[in-house]
Amino acid sequence: MKNKVVISGYYGFNNLGDEAVLYSMLQSLRRAVPGIEITVLSNDPPATAREYGVTAVDRWNMRAVAGAIRRSRLLISGGGSLLQDVTGLQSLLYYLGIIWIARLLRRPVVYYAQGIGPVNTGTGRRLTGLTTRVARAVTVRDGESARDLESMGVRRAVEVVADPVLGLHPDDLDLTIGANVLKKHGVTPGKCVVGVSVRPLPGPATVWEAELAGALDLLARAGRTVVFVPMHRPADLITSREIASLMKEPHVIIGEKLNVPQMLSLVANLDLLVGMRLHALIFAAVSGVPPLGIVYDPKVERFLRRIDLTPAGTPDQLRAEGLAEMAALYISEREQLRDQMARRAGELRTAAERPAEIVRELLVD
Repeated sequence: MKNKVVISGYYGFNNLGDEAVLYSMLQSLRRAVPGIEITVLSNDPPATAREYGVTAVDRWNMRAVAGAIRRSRLLISGGGSLLQDVTGLQSLLYYLGIIWIARLLRRPVVYYAQGIGPVNTGTGRRLTGLTTRVARAVTVRDGESARDLESMGVRRAVEVVADPVLGLHPDDLDLTIGANVLKKHGVTPGKCVVGVSVRPLPGPATVWEAELAGALDLLARAGRTVVFVPMHRPADLITSREIASLMKEPHVIIGEKLNVPQMLSLVANLDLLVGMRLHALIFAAVSGVPPLGIVYDPKVERFLRRIDLTPAGTPDQLRAEGLAEMAALYISEREQLRDQMARRAGELRTAAERPAEIVRELLVD
């Protein structure tokens, strides 16, 4: 049991953003703690075990979860936006409950680059504050998350790090993988390819979809190739098709399921990424591709601010002409933007590795 750990997060749900978080965490942990034995709580244990070379247990089987934690040295909670109640209080209670199982079994808990909030309910805020106070170490991915915890009454040390995916290095990417995916769809990399990552929003459809489609048409008429890159299947694929159906110009939708290295490589072959999904934007930044973010959630603006970029606005603020102009500006200035992101990359990469170092320190303690 010396180097055994359990990871709790949103894994095994066909969401490439969260899978990228896990992929990056595993790389960092294996570098920091050679020989570490990792068990992941997953919605699809066979797929998770096969994809990452870990032990995986059913996250919904509480007996199996408790057994895995009992056999481990510590619990890692994260990364990602686990501690929020926008998607429902039940989700928040699940992740807090896993932490309390570890607490009852006297296993230390590490918050691994957690993105905190929004937590809007009184019950959620009280329980998040109480639970955070019993963790052994707390790291969050941005300063706003630290301030959110403070507003919930957390007065303990909270270390601001960076999203685990920012720990990836562009030199490790095999560009031919993504280039081959694009070529399969008739797209030639290097001929100004604009990637689009969208996601469904709650409530009735609004004008944002039509405005985005209009902006993409303007980019296509200017000679850019528009490629939709769904991150979460099937939800993002459905939304991509809905927006594409509003377009008048040719476009491409990457419909097949890609794993994390494939999607990272594909994004690295783009000239611009217009995106809603946080980790699509992070993929772009890591690869030196300018990310033009649409703020459907505060976490998107938090990330863009950290790399000194301006978002395109919220979905309801989108206007076709304005978005197309901003995209064209980003494309024309992509070399300057690449240099700007590279200057921030080293600092963020070091910060992204910090939680794995904390895990190592606790395991050798």
